[in-house]
Amino acid sequence: MAEKSVSLATQAYDKIKEKILNLTYPPGMPLTEAMLTAELSMSRSPVRAAIQMLQAEGLIVSDYYKSMTVREITDKDINELYQIRELLEGAAFRLIFSSGRNEEYSYRLEEKIVRMAAASDDIYEWEVADTAMHMEIISIFENDRINRIYENNLCELIRIGQFSVRNGMEITRTNENLKKMIEYMRKGDAEESFAILKADHFEIGRNSALRAERIGHVT
Repeated sequence: MAEKSVSLATQAYDKIKEKILNLTYPPGMPLTEAMLTAELSMSRSPVRAAIQMLQAEGLIVSDYYKSMTVREITDKDINELYQIRELLEGAAFRLIFSSGRNEEYSYRLEEKIVRMAAASDDIYEWEVADTAMHMEIISIFENDRINRIYENNLCELIRIGQFSVRNGMEITRTNENLKKMIEYMRKGDAEESFAILKADHFEIGRNSALRAERIGHVT
């Protein structure tokens, strides 16, 4: 019986979390146990357990009156996360080239980019594939603490990335530019390859996400 309850709670957690990440439940949306139990066709017990897990992760927040909402994303969140990405991935690119592993990583990243291209018709799935590509870049450090920084922020990165796409960042153009990035990596051109990532992901991505946040996100 206990195992079944855990299983149902996990199912509820997975379903609610996916709806938050794919923006079915957008930032700031009010949530209630009654609404979630109805949508998931589950009893309150597993849904309540799932809510507690998501509150612990910071995806659902409660106010003084215990009303629940999906955690908002602010300008500060966007700027901080893009700053982390640019600093870490810039250092990662330098290490990839200085260690002579640029050709190896060009193939490793190319595999991730192919998956991004295959998911081009689904913004959420494309963004999930995109985060995998960024994780591959920082894998050069072989540093568990750096990995955890990214893993702890993946949920926000996925949501922010979707704002970027819906407000100026073009999937097709980004995919094509990433292919060019791979070409420069194989030529041993660290400056040009990182310049593409910086322009496409850190400048256009950040600015598009900020634009979405200022107009009240997207529907």
